[in-house]
Amino acid sequence: MNTSTTHHALSKVPEITLGFWLIKIAATTLGETGGDALSMSLNLGYLVSTAIFAVVFLAAVSAQIRARAFRPALYWLTIVATTTVGTTLADFADRSLGIGYAGGSALLLALLLLSLAAWYRSMGTVSVDTVNSPKAELFYWVTIMFSQTLGTALGDWTADTIGLGYLGGMLVFVTLLAALAAAYYWTSISRTLLFWAAFILTRPLGAVVGDFLDKPLQSGGLALSRFSASAVLVSFMVICILLLPQRAAARASH
Repeated sequence: MNTSTTHHALSKVPEITLGFWLIKIAATTLGETGGDALSMSLNLGYLVSTAIFAVVFLAAVSAQIRARAFRPALYWLTIVATTTVGTTLADFADRSLGIGYAGGSALLLALLLLSLAAWYRSMGTVSVDTVNSPKAELFYWVTIMFSQTLGTALGDWTADTIGLGYLGGMLVFVTLLAALAAAYYWTSISRTLLFWAAFILTRPLGAVVGDFLDKPLQSGGLALSRFSASAVLVSFMVICILLLPQRAAARASH
């Protein structure tokens, strides 16, 4: 087996396709409804819920790193784990610690940038094409966890503090993602930069969609059960994973 084939087989992350982004948005929305289901519907609070989801996150990342090849179900379970712990962690920082959405967003952005900087300094790149070693995977998942947490705070800040509401927040993030897609097809901007920008922005989109689904009517939501909304999102993800191509990303040749 040649080197490129070996690297491809060892890749642990999926190829970036339209299917990837559809499942990612569903996963981030599930993170919002699922996180709120534990912290609010079951009244466990943000801190206890964060501890529970943190255990799931650590177990999922450990299993993902130990896996010898890309496993779609395991990968997306780990993504969901990052977005649920991100939801409750951001809510704990923003509301329980009282630093507010703007303060939480600024803090989490700093942590995300530090994670990316440490990854780049250690590995020489932050491209997902090079995530084929335990060290790179660890950086990858820590960075994703920070990006998911930042996205929760950013989504809440846009919808609540700025006052755009859930539909207004959705419009903002859909527009920004459309601009990134246009940049991907019609400019030479770094694909790695565009990927991480899109990855981060899909999380606040999921946050406002999730809030729109389960918040009360008087708050601008649809007042759906958080558990029902979560079940629908899980079903949608499973269907997408089964029907849409889920291949491991090829490693960059450089």
